[in-house]
Amino acid sequence: MEDTFSNLATYGYIGLFIYSLGGGFVALIGAGVLSYMGKMDLATSMAVAFVANSIGDVMLFYMARYQKRTMMEGIRKHRRKLALSHVMMKKYGSWIILIQKFVYGIKTLIPIAIGLTKYDFKKFAILNVMSAAVWTLSFGFGSYYSGDALVKFIGLIGEKPWIAPIILLIFGGSLWLYLTQATKKKKIK
Repeated sequence: MEDTFSNLATYGYIGLFIYSLGGGFVALIGAGVLSYMGKMDLATSMAVAFVANSIGDVMLFYMARYQKRTMMEGIRKHRRKLALSHVMMKKYGSWIILIQKFVYGIKTLIPIAIGLTKYDFKKFAILNVMSAAVWTLSFGFGSYYSGDALVKFIGLIGEKPWIAPIILLIFGGSLWLYLTQATKKKKIK
């Protein structure tokens, strides 16, 4: 067990950076709990996640804007979710840049959808950095100050491993149900 914590202290920041490029809230929560346990540094973890998250969304925006053909090939199966992202952009405006940081399932599609429009790159970059700061502070401090409860919860799952699949099934099923309903073709009357 001590070897695991040693490896996390050594390679945890690299993993956190790579995972945060595409979202990373689970890794940031893990880093917050490990910081609570004294195995990682909270400020460093939050800085790494913030930088990576900011860069990741800007890269998605940039690739959608200037590499449309390549991006469209990669997301061909997700056209309905991309259309949902466009609808959400129209509904929430610039707030969607903040909202998408907290919604699993559309996190990577929103910057792509925005990149496919004529949205100003500088405005996106500024709002993205501010949103990444809010996201980092929320999950970083939230997981650090909830560290005791999360450690107890992890201990419970260690004692009763059958709980984890049930939680994943409920979470995954809820997400799938939401995305299915939100992207379902509407019948025209």
